[in-house]
Amino acid sequence: MPRSRSFALVLAAALLVAAPAADLAAPASAQADDALRRDLQAIVTDPSLDGADVGLVVRHAGTGAVLFASGADRRGQPASNGKLLSSAAALEILGPDHRFRTTAAASGPVRGGVLAGDLHLRGTGDPTVLAADYDALAAEVARRGVKLVRGRLLADDTWFDDVRLGTGWAWDDEPYYYNAQISALTVSPDTDYDAGTVIVRVAPGAAGAPATVTTEPPTDYVTVVSTAVTGPPGSASSVTVERRHGANVIDVRGTVPAGGAAVSEWSTVWEPTGFATSLFHDALARHGVRVLGGTGLGATPADARVLAEHLSMPLSRLMVPFLKLSNNMHAEVLVKAAGRAVFGEGSWTAGLRAMTARLAGLGVDPAALSLRDGSGLSRMDQVAPDQVAALLLAARAKPWFPDWYDALPVAGAGDRMVGGTLRNRMRGTPAEGNVRAKTGSLTGVSALSGYVTTADGVPLVFAMISNNTLTSAKPVEDAVAVRLAGHRDGQDAAAVRIAPAPDHPVELECGWTKSC
Repeated sequence: MPRSRSFALVLAAALLVAAPAADLAAPASAQADDALRRDLQAIVTDPSLDGADVGLVVRHAGTGAVLFASGADRRGQPASNGKLLSSAAALEILGPDHRFRTTAAASGPVRGGVLAGDLHLRGTGDPTVLAADYDALAAEVARRGVKLVRGRLLADDTWFDDVRLGTGWAWDDEPYYYNAQISALTVSPDTDYDAGTVIVRVAPGAAGAPATVTTEPPTDYVTVVSTAVTGPPGSASSVTVERRHGANVIDVRGTVPAGGAAVSEWSTVWEPTGFATSLFHDALARHGVRVLGGTGLGATPADARVLAEHLSMPLSRLMVPFLKLSNNMHAEVLVKAAGRAVFGEGSWTAGLRAMTARLAGLGVDPAALSLRDGSGLSRMDQVAPDQVAALLLAARAKPWFPDWYDALPVAGAGDRMVGGTLRNRMRGTPAEGNVRAKTGSLTGVSALSGYVTTADGVPLVFAMISNNTLTSAKPVEDAVAVRLAGHRDGQDAAAVRIAPAPDHPVELECGWTKSC
């Protein structure tokens, strides 16, 4: 599949002279409000979105007053704006201090270094577990005196059900990192925490020689079949990495230039439970613990004795990589964790039921939306902009709001863990460093919803969702945000020019290759 392209957004907005902050309780002048409405109407009816279904609502964050609405009650696919709903509901249900627990437990006595029973590896959905964390668990098992396991190493992923992929997900996205399988026992290859994936690195050799392919973490759980070769110095890279559907065979093709940097691509694995178990088994061996009975699956007995445990970061901290980088798998783990917490069932059905009920206390009308997952990957999700805006307003009164607000991408902020998916957008405009918002992209779908402060210091919330687009809606979204950031009571803002959209359709949030 094609590599994603970054959209260069040229937004010519006047940088208005700073003025003292306005009294937030004071209404804007009718003239300025009329100008704002005219400008926003012109922006959302830009010819680049002809034929698309576009909804936008802007509200005063303090009073809730609606400043502009166009198609705001029309439902559409929210793409990753769905993560606003799932993240807020998860904070309500699980709490900001929630941590995922992974344990290694023995179901028999340990005498003379021999465990006369099984060793159980149990997960509760932690998407942040690294190979190094499994190594630390293995080291602790060895430190507790276990040298030989007479039974088996049993993987326990029963905290969640065994449904790995969500309803309405595209089957042909299954090999790609943003569409990984969901398991209660999984592993991430790096600190972006893309659970259920492996990094494939393709490094050049001498010109004409085969490329060198490695994985991170190192593993034999996947089989790499490579025909990639080293091209001439200065040549273009054409490397592709794709896992075969339903298997753990990853095909690597193309060329990488001699003397150039290695190419890294992320691939999902088939059955993350098996991947995690394989890594833990290898770690045990490195620490001198031998398992005689092989590996398998099974629930951990209630009386099993915990030998080692790993706790994740609190949910409040997980919000940063989740929302900044728009991590789909984090959303789905949280849905199933919510179902487990409320109904004792770690499934999408139970989790969405729990989250939808809790959203009713966050300004959202459950009867006005339909959710089939937590990430927005499902083409069956249906949400209207006015429901998103209502959530943004209600969230401000919650004790977890500061952490949630800080986890939203910041327009134009270059650091990935600050700007996130907005780090290359709205630079050099009044929106830079001001707008905090969640992006959303699928082919034919685009969204941007969040918070902005006007030039007068008035806080606003806005939500824009566009469906059935043929070109990128991002320039239009940015024009909306820039216009709001430059708004001043009693003064018309200068016109905001919308950059021409690229002549290719929008793809996923971070592209088929990892660009977030």
